[in-house]
Amino acid sequence: MNTPETNTNGTQASVHLVLQGKGGVGKSFVSAILAQYFRTKSAPVHCFDTDPVNATFAQYRMLEAEHMKVLRRGTVDEKRFDLLVEKICRGDGVFIVDTGATIFVPLWNYILENEILAFFRSHGRNVFVHSVVTGGQAMHDTLNGLERLAETTSEKNVVVWLNEYFGEVSKDGKTFEEFKVAEEYAPKLIGAVAIRERNPHTYGDDVRQMLERRLTFDEAIRSADFSLVSKQRLTIVRRELFEQLDELALA
Repeated sequence: MNTPETNTNGTQASVHLVLQGKGGVGKSFVSAILAQYFRTKSAPVHCFDTDPVNATFAQYRMLEAEHMKVLRRGTVDEKRFDLLVEKICRGDGVFIVDTGATIFVPLWNYILENEILAFFRSHGRNVFVHSVVTGGQAMHDTLNGLERLAETTSEKNVVVWLNEYFGEVSKDGKTFEEFKVAEEYAPKLIGAVAIRERNPHTYGDDVRQMLERRLTFDEAIRSADFSLVSKQRLTIVRRELFEQLDELALA
């Protein structure tokens, strides 16, 4: 197996796959956070949006995500994924791939069948699988999606994103770390990043406006459309998220 390639700034070449079988839970937001985070490391960042239904990630103009059309005649075209894999193996830097809920099962089956994660590593890329778990009504479905990934990946490469926008990720007084899936698959989990629930009338509204306009944190903080205090709140959210990613040592 090849040693992971290192960019000139010391950041290792890496692939970040954002996967979840439940739609509307924040996959594109997670992809955007990752892209912005790695840009602060001065790494070349390449973004791809493979969602055939809602290409939200590709709508972030500043992130320049390439929309990859992966459907042909209503079915997933594995050969088009071959092209994406080749781009990643031949390129330099950090690669972030946002995926759609509708292709979760066939895409993950493609990855497993073709041993794509090991293939990336053989080409000197560290590989990370990011999965979103939410509170509220979608928690059960998102936990099932996480379990599917954790039980079938062969290494410790899963990063869990706890999105509390729909409610706290807890059940019967237990936190996520105490959930059965977290304990059973602990050897596969690198760690968790919490998108914390905050005051919906201040922090929540500021983040919502930023997301609706498909702005990065930097763009929103520079924008005249946000008040000074709103910019301060967005700065706090960004700092908290980036600090958690620093702790996971993904770079």
